[in-house]
Amino acid sequence: MRTQLLLKFYFSLVFFFILISKSVLAEEVQLIPTDIDNEIITTIYKAKGNTLFLWLYSEAGPQKTEEKIIRELVNKNIEVWRVDLFSSHFLPVAASSMDRIPDSDFSQLIEYAYQKTGKKIIPVTTGRGSLPLLRGARLWQTTFPKSTALTGVILMSPKFYIETPEPGVEGKLQPIVEQTNLPIFILQPKKSPWYWKLDKTIPALEKSGSDVFVKRINGVRDRYYFRPDADKYEKKISSQLPKTLKQAAKSLIALPYKKRKVVISQNKKLNIQTSKKERRLKSFRGNPNPPTLRLSNLKDKIVDLKNLRGKVVLVNFWASWCPPCVHEMPSMQRLQDRFFSKGFTILGVNMAEDKKTVQQFLDTKVDVQFPILFDENGAALKTWGVFAFPTSYIVDKQGKIRYAIFGGVDWEQESIIRKIEQLVNE
Repeated sequence: MRTQLLLKFYFSLVFFFILISKSVLAEEVQLIPTDIDNEIITTIYKAKGNTLFLWLYSEAGPQKTEEKIIRELVNKNIEVWRVDLFSSHFLPVAASSMDRIPDSDFSQLIEYAYQKTGKKIIPVTTGRGSLPLLRGARLWQTTFPKSTALTGVILMSPKFYIETPEPGVEGKLQPIVEQTNLPIFILQPKKSPWYWKLDKTIPALEKSGSDVFVKRINGVRDRYYFRPDADKYEKKISSQLPKTLKQAAKSLIALPYKKRKVVISQNKKLNIQTSKKERRLKSFRGNPNPPTLRLSNLKDKIVDLKNLRGKVVLVNFWASWCPPCVHEMPSMQRLQDRFFSKGFTILGVNMAEDKKTVQQFLDTKVDVQFPILFDENGAALKTWGVFAFPTSYIVDKQGKIRYAIFGGVDWEQESIIRKIEQLVNE
C-alpha cells in the first residue's frame, strides 16, 4: 500500500514537471534583430494552428488581462507573438511614443514571423497602436512586394485622428488612414465617440482599396477588456474576446488573396497631439449658427432649441456610462439653479441610450431638473460635430453659439460664472 502511494506520488510529480516544461516551452521571449541594429523584444506563445497574431501594445502599454486572452487564443490554436516596441526602443508608455516607433520594425517583424513559421500573419492592436501598425504594414508591402505573409489586420477601438479637436473644428485623420490598402477587421464598441465616426473612418480606409469589416460591440466602452472600472457586462463581453478575435481572423482568412496596389505618398506622418489641453470654456470657433436640435424628452414631448430664443442655453452632450459626464452634472444643476430666473437653461442631450436606462440613472445616480433629450440615432451628435464625451455649447439669447468645451468641467468656476452673467445680462 505504501509502495502504491509512493508510485502515485512519483507519477504525479513527473506529470507536474511535464506540465511546467510545456508551459515554459509555450512561452518564450526572443530578441528579434532588425536592420537598424536594434532588437525587438517579443514574447512568443506557441500554438499548433496555422494562424499567428502579432499583438502590438497600444499607448496604454501591456495589460494583465491580455495575458489571459492570449492564453485562451493559444488554446484555440492561434499562435501569438506579443510585441514590446516601447522597451525595444527605450520609449515611455505613452501616445507620443507611437510616432517614434520605426515603421521598419513592424515591417520586418511581419516577414520574419512568416519566414520562421509559414503561418498566416494577422497583426492585432487597439487604440493608437493602429497607426504604427498600419504604417509598418504599408512599408512591408513596398519592401516585400512578392511576399504573401500578411493576411489582414485586426484593430480594436482604433484611434485614427491626430487629436480631439475643439468643438466647431473639423477633426483631421492621420494620412496613413487614406493610404492603407489592406484587409481590415475593426472591433468597435458602441459606447465610444469613435463609433460615431465610422461613417468617416470606413470610407477613408476604403479610399485606397482596403476591404473593411466592422463588428459593432453593444454595451461596452473603449478598452473594455482592460478597464479598471469595467462593469459586470463589460467583463462578460471581455471573456468572449478570444472567440471574437478568432472569428475575425476567420473572416480575414476567408477573403480571397489579391495583389494590392500600394499608395506611394510623400505625406509625412503627423505627430499625435498628446499634451493635455486646458479645460476651460472657450470662444466658439465654428459656425455660430447652431445645427437643428429638435428632440423628445423623457415625457415624449418635443423640445426645439429654436423655441428657446431669448434664453441662454447650455447644450450638453452626455451619456450615463461616461464618468466625466456624470461627475460634472451636479455642478451643472447648481449653475441652472443660480441663473434660471435670469433666463438660463440647460438641455442635456443623451447619446443613444434608451429612456429606461436614463430614467433609472437619474433616479439612482444623479438628480437633475433640467430637460433630458434623446438623440436616439446619433444624428444630433454628428451634426453638432461631437468628438468627445461630454461636449458642451453655450448658445446666447440671439441663438448663436458663443462658447464651447469638450471634457468634464466644474461649472461653478468663477471664469464660467462671469461668462454666463455677461450673456444673461446682454
